[in-house]
Amino acid sequence: MRKGFLLATLMMAGAASAADHSDLAKRFGARETVDQMAISPDGTKVVAVIAGPGRSRRAGVFPVDDIAKWKPILADEPDRAISECDWATDSRLVCSFYAVVGRGGDALGMQRLIAINPDGGQLKLLSAPEVPGAIDVVQNAGGVIDWLGDDTGAHIMMTRQFPRTVESSSEGGLGVERVDPVGMSRQTIETPRADAREYITDGHGTIRIMGTRPRGPGGYDDSHTDYLYRAVGSRGWVPLSRVTSDGVVATGFDPSAVDRDLNVAYGFDQQDGRMALFKIALDGSMKRDLVFADPHVDVNGLVRIGRQQRVVGVSYVTDKRTTEFFDPALKKLRASLTKALPDQPLVSFIGADGDEGKLLLWAGSDVDPGHYMVYTKATHELHNLADARPELADVRLAPVKSISFPAADGTMIPAYLTLPVDGTGKNLPAIVMPHGGPSARDEWGFDWLAQFFAARGYAVLQPNYRGSTGYGAMWFQQNGFKSWKTAIGDVNDAGRWLAKQGIADPAKLAIVGWSYGGYAALQSAVLDPDLYKAIIAIAPVTDLDAFRKEHEAYQDYKQVAAAIGSGPQTREGSPAQNAARITAPVLIFHGDADQNVLVNESRLMNARLKAAGKRVDYVEFKGLRHQLDDGDARAELLDRSDAFLRTSLGISTK
Repeated sequence: MRKGFLLATLMMAGAASAADHSDLAKRFGARETVDQMAISPDGTKVVAVIAGPGRSRRAGVFPVDDIAKWKPILADEPDRAISECDWATDSRLVCSFYAVVGRGGDALGMQRLIAINPDGGQLKLLSAPEVPGAIDVVQNAGGVIDWLGDDTGAHIMMTRQFPRTVESSSEGGLGVERVDPVGMSRQTIETPRADAREYITDGHGTIRIMGTRPRGPGGYDDSHTDYLYRAVGSRGWVPLSRVTSDGVVATGFDPSAVDRDLNVAYGFDQQDGRMALFKIALDGSMKRDLVFADPHVDVNGLVRIGRQQRVVGVSYVTDKRTTEFFDPALKKLRASLTKALPDQPLVSFIGADGDEGKLLLWAGSDVDPGHYMVYTKATHELHNLADARPELADVRLAPVKSISFPAADGTMIPAYLTLPVDGTGKNLPAIVMPHGGPSARDEWGFDWLAQFFAARGYAVLQPNYRGSTGYGAMWFQQNGFKSWKTAIGDVNDAGRWLAKQGIADPAKLAIVGWSYGGYAALQSAVLDPDLYKAIIAIAPVTDLDAFRKEHEAYQDYKQVAAAIGSGPQTREGSPAQNAARITAPVLIFHGDADQNVLVNESRLMNARLKAAGKRVDYVEFKGLRHQLDDGDARAELLDRSDAFLRTSLGISTK
């Protein structure tokens, strides 16, 4: 038995293994074994948050050289879910929990931190206790911004949202505390500011950058964020940059990290219409240098590693995600790993011990869901810890091909095509699957939805329509909401291309989407009712005006309103307001605890379709959020989707 599969079996007690699963929906619906993983500062132990049966998670610790000794220390509670765990010291962990309180439009997401020993003992609330007489509801109780790698004591630095109180004249706001996760003592080191939104340290215990954003009438965030920095040894703040967003495109240097030794801030800004990485000196000179840019795509990922989260490279996506390392040793190691793992070209470093002698990494590909490994520099040993999806170990997956197709105006649209592993690749039932966001993009690699449908005999095309990120400001246009006609036009042209190439049987062409992708699936039928013969929308936006109004109670309302717009284009661009135009059968899924897109959107769409006499099935999952993070629910989603498509498209159920 492979070591990674052994660990997955140990950690997922009660869940069926790949050998026990005969149903593809259950195999593909099973969540990744590992949600998150971190190695202790001394490199001897690993903590991992593991997906259990259904929607459950557990956190556990095991010796890095003996995975069979994995032991759980924390489990989800009915009203809260584990998010992640990391090491404050070799003998103390910090874990975060997330909960949704309430339902529908009244629901609030709440996040809290706890501290716990690696054996599960001494569990204590690490987040600051509730303040008597608080006016504000503190949803996010703060996060760790510095593990104080140079500090031999048990301390961390974490942000805290200080609430306003009825007995104080203080405006409250975001501050920073130095906290002892053992004794629970806490000291305020950055007094709260009402306009503070972010603090960035140098990874060695010194706060160097603060981001501030004023609020206008109604308490809504303004459209710009001002960043200030401190010179070495100073407590005064000096202006660094301003990032302005009109709800569509952000401009200005957006800092992400500080390098203490170089005394610079790394951040992203526009360069020739695309995002690039820059650095600015924090010595008063404001010297600005271009670090890395690509002439074709946005550079959008800062690669950091170690306890001090030092900057070691950048990542970007052309056909495949690529990492450009600045660190010579890691660049050399990456080259060696590429040779050692020829079938897993996607390699990411996800953690390191205190001296970076041991590195955690993930490696995978389009036909390999991935493996979690530990690399020991001293011995050059690469040790498998866990397989990401052991249920698929004996399932033959379909290669993903990068292609492009012409839109109606001649623009070539990049996309990824997945064909069933057996067959001619012609005259197939086919699915166009637009991504969510819309401020996102699809990438080459394993996709559980696309792979499931390919395993069931469908061709799957995933277009990076105009409105996607990653290709520069011109490609992003006004985003997929304001420029929905262009975005949805590209999505429909993807379906026409499949038919024209002979890949798709035009009578068996469907569209499936999640979030904005679900919106695109529904709106595609408003724009061209005859193209797709079946529609599946998962957690979709269905009414742009309603979606904008959902944010009226939140600080980001101005940004959301600017991104969506108003007037006739929002009515024309809302599937729920044009349900009568949809002729194909529709299947909708939604979780009633969704905070990204409220469940009312799907309830409205279901009601409007029924009122218009259309064919619609609606499935609502109780207590699940936007990602439907539940293996049983996902299996049901896949099984019902496959049955729906086969019935709607007239395909054999075998």
